Parts: sequence; structure tokens; C-alpha cells
Amino acid sequence: MHHFFVGSDQVKDNQIRITGTDVNHIRNVLRMREGEEAQISDGKNRDYHCVLRSIEKEEIIAEILEVEQSDKELLSRVFLFQGLPKADKMEWIIQKTVELGVYQIIPVEMRRCVVKLDKKKADAKVKRWNAIAESAAKQSNRSIVPEVKGVMSWKEALDYAAHCDKAMIPYELAKGMEQTRQMIRQLQPGMDIAVFIGPEGGFDIKEIEEAMERQICPITLGKRILRTETAGLTMMSILMYHLEQ
Repeated sequence: MHHFFVGSDQVKDNQIRITGTDVNHIRNVLRMREGEEAQISDGKNRDYHCVLRSIEKEEIIAEILEVEQSDKELLSRVFLFQGLPKADKMEWIIQKTVELGVYQIIPVEMRRCVVKLDKKKADAKVKRWNAIAESAAKQSNRSIVPEVKGVMSWKEALDYAAHCDKAMIPYELAKGMEQTRQMIRQLQPGMDIAVFIGPEGGFDIKEIEEAMERQICPITLGKRILRTETAGLTMMSILMYHLEQ
């Protein structure tokens, strides 16, 4: 069954009004017809089993047949602060971390980032990254579409993470797997969790010092050095295993 997302304001009186790019996708790409069924999520952990009643050029009206409170999301919100990687690695990171349950992805310009984006390029990238997040959310049957935020500076990222209950920064020079295990065991359902991942060149020591000043705890992911596109997936896999109910 095809899966689509809407805002909660588009759900009213046992109907859902679909607008925007999904209209063209439903009409001209999927070639769906009135009477066909679809799954629609409202981003508020509610899933709707619907039947398409009206397919017009600008909007589609779906009748709600059944409503379910979704249990597909992790019980904690995970915020991934990803140092900007080279080439198309960010697309891979977004796709896979969405599959693993990330709540929000924040691209960060760090000292050792090779990639530098001006505002115009950054805006275009973020628009594409959010489209990839939506596609991955549909594929993995998520109930929400994780947002990819605009590119932040290191200081902006530290400030943004301040609201989180726990924050961790995997660092190749961190030692002590037992300390990392203890940190993971402290994570509880309902917490907001921040994870900082460095770019290809890793973190600058000054960034680690500034993170620690903000009570962001360095942890280890083992004795091997992981690529930037592997480290975030590893963290999400660990957190999914620990937090999944």
C-alpha cells in the first residue's frame, strides 16, 4: 500500500486533503484511481487507512477508514549533528539514519570539513536532503518525516543541542568501552538525545574541548576508526537496539 504524509491541519471531518507535490505523484506517476486505498500519516504518530474519493488537478480527497496510534517511532528523540561530508555521502547518511529511527538531522560546518557551502547552495542541498528524508520515511514505514535542518555553524549546533537531556560525541581518542556502555544505559524513553559525528577529517581538539564544556560526553565506538558515514549509522543502530520497545 502506498504511503503518504500530510500535516495534521489537513485532517478534518473524517477526510484528508492531499496537496502539493504528492498530487502529481499520485495522479501521474503512480496513476492511482478513485477507490484505491492508501496509508497516510499526519506526523503526530497517527496512521490513517484511507480510500481515495476525489482526485483533482490541485488536490486529492481521501476518506478515513481506520485510525491507528502509531508505535513505529523510538520512544526517545535522537538529534544527529552531522559534520558536512564530501560528495553525496550526506544523502546516504540521511537515508539510512531515517530508516534507523532518527528524529532530526542537523548538518554542521566543522573546522575540518572539506565542503563549504554558500547560502544558495546550502538552501538547495537542504531542500534535496529533506526530499530524501521523506522518501526514506515512506519506504521504512515511519509515522513522521524526520526534518533536515539548515546548515549550522559549530557554535549554533552546540547552542541547538543545549535542550537535549543527553549528548554524546564519538571520538577516536576516547577510551574506555565500559564508560560508553554506562552512558548508553543511562538513556531512558522520553529523553532527547544529541549525537555529534565529525566529518572525514575528524573533530578538531578545540571542538572536543568546547563540547565537553557543554557537558557533551566523548564516547568510543571501538578500537577501529570508522568513516563519517559509518559512525552515525553505528550510533543509530546502538540507540535503536537500546530504545526499541
